[in-house]
Amino acid sequence: MSYTYDEIQIGQSASVTKTISEYDVYSFAGITGDFNPAHVNEAYAQGTFFKTRIAHGMLTASFISTVLGMHLPGPGAIFISNTANFLAPVRIGDTLTATCEVVEKLDKGRVRLKSSVTNQSGELVLSGESLVSAPKEKK
Repeated sequence: MSYTYDEIQIGQSASVTKTISEYDVYSFAGITGDFNPAHVNEAYAQGTFFKTRIAHGMLTASFISTVLGMHLPGPGAIFISNTANFLAPVRIGDTLTATCEVVEKLDKGRVRLKSSVTNQSGELVLSGESLVSAPKEKK
């Protein structure tokens, strides 16, 4: 179910939760072509600051799109822009919760949302802001 611009309220929020698997990281690498060894080569990654492989930052950010496209505003929403500040690494096995909260309703059916992703420990791994065009009718 989607929310139209008129139905959306300041402070309204929605979240999705996903545990990151090795399959997710390799699939994302295959789709995007980003085979950075920090993501796909454990021997290499053990020599980095993180000491193990980390998920792609954009994989983490993509869960913001899931919230916006499926929950708030939901189907029919059009993603206009996004900022993402990557604050902590995401490791295989981490459980992420992506949340978007409406902070402002603008003209032309646009909505500004605060975006965040936390891990299973409640640590903020991504913060940002999203701008969407809300659907004009329910989808």
